[in-house]
Amino acid sequence: MAGQDDERGHDERGQDDERGEGDERGQGASAPATWRRFARERVAQRRFAARQLAELRGYAGRGLVAGTVAVHLVAGLAPVAFMLGTGLALRDLGSDAAIGWLALAAGAFLVQQLVAPVQLVLSRRVQRRVDAACIERLATFSLRGASLAGLERPEVADRLSQADEAFEQWTLTPGAAVEGALALTARYTQLVGSLVVLTWAAGPWAALAGALVAIIARLGQTEAFHRWGDVIRSLAPLRRRANYVRELATGTRAAKEIRTLGLVDWLDDRYVAENRAVLDTLWTRRRAVYGAPFVAYTVAALIGSVIGLLVVARADVDVAAVSVAVQALILCGRFGVIFPESDVKLVYGRGAWQALLELEDIARRTGPEPAAAAPGARLTPQRSVRLDDVRFGYTTDRAVLDGLDLDLPVGTSTALIGVNGAGKTTLVKLLTGMYTPQSGAVRIDGEDLRTLDVDAWQAAFAITFQDYLRYELPLRENVAMAAIAHRDDDEGIRAELERVGLGSLLAELPDGLDTPLTRALPGGRDLSGGQWQRLALARALFAVRHGASVLVLDEPTAQLDARGEAEFYDTFLELTRGVTSLVISHRFSTVRRADRIVVLDGGRVTEAGTHDELVATGGQYARMFDVQARRFADEAGAGSPDEPDDPFDHSAAAGAGATGGAR
Repeated sequence: MAGQDDERGHDERGQDDERGEGDERGQGASAPATWRRFARERVAQRRFAARQLAELRGYAGRGLVAGTVAVHLVAGLAPVAFMLGTGLALRDLGSDAAIGWLALAAGAFLVQQLVAPVQLVLSRRVQRRVDAACIERLATFSLRGASLAGLERPEVADRLSQADEAFEQWTLTPGAAVEGALALTARYTQLVGSLVVLTWAAGPWAALAGALVAIIARLGQTEAFHRWGDVIRSLAPLRRRANYVRELATGTRAAKEIRTLGLVDWLDDRYVAENRAVLDTLWTRRRAVYGAPFVAYTVAALIGSVIGLLVVARADVDVAAVSVAVQALILCGRFGVIFPESDVKLVYGRGAWQALLELEDIARRTGPEPAAAAPGARLTPQRSVRLDDVRFGYTTDRAVLDGLDLDLPVGTSTALIGVNGAGKTTLVKLLTGMYTPQSGAVRIDGEDLRTLDVDAWQAAFAITFQDYLRYELPLRENVAMAAIAHRDDDEGIRAELERVGLGSLLAELPDGLDTPLTRALPGGRDLSGGQWQRLALARALFAVRHGASVLVLDEPTAQLDARGEAEFYDTFLELTRGVTSLVISHRFSTVRRADRIVVLDGGRVTEAGTHDELVATGGQYARMFDVQARRFADEAGAGSPDEPDDPFDHSAAAGAGATGGAR
């Protein structure tokens, strides 16, 4: 990707320079050597920044950029023309020429007022074009270009948070950086014009003094801004922690627990502590950046300004020339102020772009780059899906899956059980291609998934994860998310809602399928935990209706009551007939209906067979089943004497199989 190699090279050069500079200082390096190293480092940084901005500028389009630069040039020349016109009018006061010079000044002033809104419109258009391209790039990469393992890395999360924050505010974005860079055209045009006028009015020495004042003042400002941008980027982890606590305190996601558990004071103290961690560091580093160094630059610029004024005062020129020269020197001195249209946008906006490049680089290096699937492409297994001697771990010191072999014949149902941490959910992530095995392979009809189109493979899945999402969208989209191209299939959506027991809910909603499932929107309604889980099941079944051939359900009935669970599994085999299905569950009332049951332990499959076969062998499955059966029998005996003898009978009570020990 353009810019990444340069960035890594720049980072490495920066680290080498810092180490070298530290070594020289430790050995008593001379001041000239230190300043040479400093100058080389800053030149490299500015060249790198220029390459980044050039890449971003391409998103705006040549025509728009050229037009914007031309308007900025006019805006920069207008104050110079005004300054020259007023000065010469003063010189020729009382003559006909003064009227012409005053007309020039008035025209320049009028042009400046007319150009200002045009500058704003064109600049905003540049920003919008660049930001639209960057947002598309960020979204495309996050959803398609990065592996899940890459996105879960903390350094990627820090940079993603920085990029997201920029686009949420819509002010300090990569597009704003391009806008700010182009706006410097007016400033530097004004400076060059002022130096030309100063040379004419008071001679080259006055112009040299003005140029030195401008360069020193600008260098001090840009150096401070550059260092401050590094400070802001270095605080990304602390700021992410503080933002998380703030969102936790102000959002509705955790509001019930915060209030019922009495966590308000604790959360308030935590918020203060996290923000102090950011602000204390910020204030300390700010004093270092804007303290002594900034005073030194200010004093140097002030001395240069005094020298320039003395040169003008000693020059043998008339009062008009002196007036023009003084105005030009003042403009040079103003290069030490912050340019609101450029400086902040350049530092923070380019920082957001750099964060985007870095997160792409880091995330991509953690795994293979997925191939792009054709729209609607789906890879359907014909014979079997197999995990062959798969080894995988999130850290190098612990393998979650260690030599796992598992065969999923097409058209059959498989149930997967195991204790907590056995790797069941990790297995699903590997099966779907979200993670890549460190050794071994996931094979589809004998072909290694690494050689196939992962997007097309994932399109074959209908999945309900244990932590399924609750979309704050209308009911229609909540069901159709698994096959969004068919969101207008009202008949299919209604049918799946009926199959999972939500037909009565649909009749109660004021706007039917178009009712938002959130109280935060007008006319919206929230659902109970059990209703949300049924909705997640309807989403998976809707995907099967529209062609998904592999169904994965991770604890699909965890939030359903006993009757709801029993009803669902009574019809489960009918709902998934001909579909390759994998069900993960704690409850043996669920797994005993599968064609094949697999026990996962120690990262491997330790037992496999039907329910009757596994009970007969007396292994781990039989012991876990016995625990649940005895617990249910105890609970049934303590409740109603009319409860059925079979703890996993197809009844409302049967679905209440306890959850002890099965995960």
